[in-house]
Amino acid sequence: MHWVIRALGAITALVLCLASAHAATTVHGVRVEDTAMVEGVNLQLNGFGTRYKGPFKVYVGELYTTKKVGSLDELIAAPGPKRLSMVFVREIEAGPFGKLLTRGVEDNNSKSEMSKLVPGLIRMGDIFTVNKVLVPGDVIHLDWIPGTGMVITAKVKVQGEPFKEPEFFRAIMSIWFGNVPADHNLKDAMLGIK
Repeated sequence: MHWVIRALGAITALVLCLASAHAATTVHGVRVEDTAMVEGVNLQLNGFGTRYKGPFKVYVGELYTTKKVGSLDELIAAPGPKRLSMVFVREIEAGPFGKLLTRGVEDNNSKSEMSKLVPGLIRMGDIFTVNKVLVPGDVIHLDWIPGTGMVITAKVKVQGEPFKEPEFFRAIMSIWFGNVPADHNLKDAMLGIK
């Protein structure tokens, strides 16, 4: 009889352990899932954190990959799809936010690289201009899909055609993971370096 009780105890512990392993985390009212599905591929949460501008929380950033990455180079080299999500926790104007992203690309790429990125940055700026305002709960996904390119989804709607160039995806990811990231703490948090 004791072995039955011990076996039930072990099963209960295992079930609780598995349940907690799949439980989402909530930060600033944002539910951060352990996994994300992109093009039929189940991605794992690499890390997440909060983007601050001064004392204000702007968004919760989440990075999903097929394998753990700890740098921009590892992120780009990782096989399969990748997702960077921003879930906004305060209202901001989308146009100025798009300009900040462009500045982040400028801070992390040489002038010669920038000349090749300008058409994509103009398209991206247009995406943010069209969306006007981002309010708490709005989500932007930047998905890299091999063979397709970077797909931007804002407010649950795909924004224009994919950005096909891997160099453009790398430049955009440098905003968060380059040598001059917009927020060092967010970079470390999404790379799981805490």
